[in-house]
Amino acid sequence: MFDYNSFENAVIQANKELYEYINTHLSSTDLDESKTIGFGGDHSLNIDLIAENIFIKYLSNFGDIFSEEVGLLSSNSNIKIIIDPLDGSHNFLSNLPYFATSVALKIDDELKAGYICNLNTGILTYRQNCKDTKQLSILTNKSIKFYEISKPKIAIFERAYAYPQICTKLSQNHIKYRSCGAVALSLANAINYKFLLFAGKIREFDIAAGLYINGNLNIYCDDEFLLVSKNKDNFDLVKEFIKDI
Repeated sequence: MFDYNSFENAVIQANKELYEYINTHLSSTDLDESKTIGFGGDHSLNIDLIAENIFIKYLSNFGDIFSEEVGLLSSNSNIKIIIDPLDGSHNFLSNLPYFATSVALKIDDELKAGYICNLNTGILTYRQNCKDTKQLSILTNKSIKFYEISKPKIAIFERAYAYPQICTKLSQNHIKYRSCGAVALSLANAINYKFLLFAGKIREFDIAAGLYINGNLNIYCDDEFLLVSKNKDNFDLVKEFIKDI
């Protein structure tokens, strides 16, 4: 039987080490592009590789690692750990405080847990083994009450800049939205938005943890769009917007 408590502790320790590194040891060379093009197709920053190595160190004993930078490490286990070690790298590089880490756990090809840590606040949002979504501070190891807003005021539309026709439809329907640049972190709080829409190339390590965390919401996903909303009316409205794109 999989030991979720040990895995959760390992995720917390990995995030703690990365948080400490960013806040106490970060150097200018960490922000340089490495010579590596990651598995996801983007040029990796040195900090991307540092973050990935931290997570590999803590999590590789639990199963095979599938990461944005290195791809799949081994393929011998029925357990796959899907990692985005620094979600929002361009935000991080630009000193925009909206970036995170993302870890998803698959057992026998079925999602079983998702963990997303806001590296600015040190708050880990997670759900595992079909239990309720929880939050805790990785700095104090204390649980935080996970608040759900009853009447969300804004939506999130990641990569809105590439879809002006959808932006026009949102404007016509008087929907306020933001495009934050770190989809995993946005997914961590999707329940508190009118909806979350992610458009463009969809990669497993971008969304796997968020899909599990939001497993009780309305979700639509195809090759180009991911739509998540707790409100069925908002969900159906936006699904109409994207069906002919």
